[in-house]
Amino acid sequence: MMAPLGRGIAGPGAGTHPPVPPSSPFRILHVSTGNVCRSPITERLHRHALELRLGDARSGGLLVESAGTWGHEGAPMETHAATVLTDYGADPAGFLGRELLDEHVIRADLVLTATRDHRAQVISMGHSAGLRTFTLKEFNRLVRAIDPATLPEPDPDLPDGGLVERARALVGAAAALRGWLLAPNPESDEVYDPYGAPITFFRSIGDEINQALDPVVTALTGVPARA
Repeated sequence: MMAPLGRGIAGPGAGTHPPVPPSSPFRILHVSTGNVCRSPITERLHRHALELRLGDARSGGLLVESAGTWGHEGAPMETHAATVLTDYGADPAGFLGRELLDEHVIRADLVLTATRDHRAQVISMGHSAGLRTFTLKEFNRLVRAIDPATLPEPDPDLPDGGLVERARALVGAAAALRGWLLAPNPESDEVYDPYGAPITFFRSIGDEINQALDPVVTALTGVPARA
């Protein structure tokens, strides 16, 4: 689905990303168009992966949300999207769509979009979002090139397990690599829209998203997926 820009009150580069106190969670925002297919799948699969690796208590340092550049405010996710989540053991319950607003971008420490167009729309909203906004597959490519030894180690003695400091370092390292590690072709950074497609296509998109998330969650947490 093609869509207009998300609502923004400032032009590109305007505003600042306010400093975040250490006790605040690290906010990850997944963005697609309607916020009823791709971004709900990504949000709930991301949460599920964090819970599997860290447990409910330790995953609290990372807060995962989603919104849509043309979001269907208050709408449930598509039925096929919910089915895909159930296939992976993730919970689709209680989801409601949201339209992407300035406040979502301002609060986000990392924005992961379905496509390059969504990425451009987020950046165009301003709020110094450029260095913390990537497509999901772009971020996957970048974090796989980062040496985990250069990131802060998780620290179980800290309330957030050291996850916030590690996540911030990861985003900075990925942003520094962006101009050096280019995609083999533009399409490789895209997650295509399954809206209106049969369940088989939704499942293929779910598999793409799940595979793209795996190294991202490993890099964020320092915990690999269970075999």
